Order: sequence, then structure tokens, then C-alpha cells
Amino acid sequence: MSMSKNADAPHKFEKKLGIVKEKERVVSVEPIHSKYIPRPGDLVIGYVEGCTNNIWFVDIGAPFNAILPMSLGPSKAEFGGARSVIDIGEAIICRVQEVEETHSSVVSMKGMGLRKINFGIVEQLPPHLIGRIIGKGGKFLSELKSNSECRIVVADNGRIWVDGDITGIFKVRNTISKFVNENRRGEN
Repeated sequence: MSMSKNADAPHKFEKKLGIVKEKERVVSVEPIHSKYIPRPGDLVIGYVEGCTNNIWFVDIGAPFNAILPMSLGPSKAEFGGARSVIDIGEAIICRVQEVEETHSSVVSMKGMGLRKINFGIVEQLPPHLIGRIIGKGGKFLSELKSNSECRIVVADNGRIWVDGDITGIFKVRNTISKFVNENRRGEN
């Protein structure tokens, strides 16, 4: 737990659970736990939790489900045929198009690389560790891809899609698991 004095109001303290980092004359607190808060343009991996005639409801790991309208989906279907395109329980790679004041968001599957996930696995890690798994200049992620010979997509919401042969997928899963455990150990 870290408490820091607020420079603007010296009699107040700010409270944030995390690890205190000090670099030169700047002190910051890196969170131990974080929730995903969507922002427009974020690449996310979501799970379809429900649908109506022309809208899918997608769990993107945010406080509220996102909606995916048929017009922003992967393909057109007849009115009422949403489940024939993407069914409940399926995973998708999409992009946050807009976030409303109420924090509900709209996602889109229009764009390169945005699709339904038919193969591979989806792993979950705390969103604040995404920058570390990518590494400086993408170095850690590039090494992970070349060592496992897998396709890997790291989403802003803390979900990672891994596709390849079974031994490569296990290598990636073990590396991610070890990575998360090491970062948790360093936070205690």
C-alpha cells in the first residue's frame, strides 16, 4: 500500500494499492490489480454472451458488455439470423469504436485482422501487464512468437489469442503463466 502527499493540497493524501517506483525525481505507483476500461481504437478479444435480431452483446472484460451491431459485424445475415454468423459463447477479435459517457461501448469487426476466433486458445492476464508481455519495442513478444512458432495477438483488454501447433501453444501458455506468477511475486 502506498500513500503519497498531494503537492497541490499538502494536507491531503492519495491512496493507491501498488508498488512504488522511483525514477530520478519522479515517484509513481504501479497497480497490483487493474480493470480494463475501454477506449476508442482499442483492440480487444471478446466473448459473445447474447444476441438479439441484429445485435450481439460482447464481454470484453470491461464493467459493461459492449454491443456489436450487425452493420459492424463480420458479414450480413437476414434479420433474426445473428446467431448463424456468430453464436453465443464464441470468441472474436474486434476494435472498440466508441465509448459512451455511461462506459458502455460499441465494437466493430470491420477492419484488417478482425474476425471470429475458430482455432487456438485465449489466455487472460491483468491488463496492466500487457505492456510488459509486449516488451520494449515488441522484443519479448517477438521472441515468444519465434520460439513457439505461433501466431499471437495481444489485446488491450488483457486477453491473448495464441494459434499454432499444440507444442507451441503449450510453450506460450507456460511462458505467460510463469510471467504472471513472477510479476505477482514481485508485487507482494
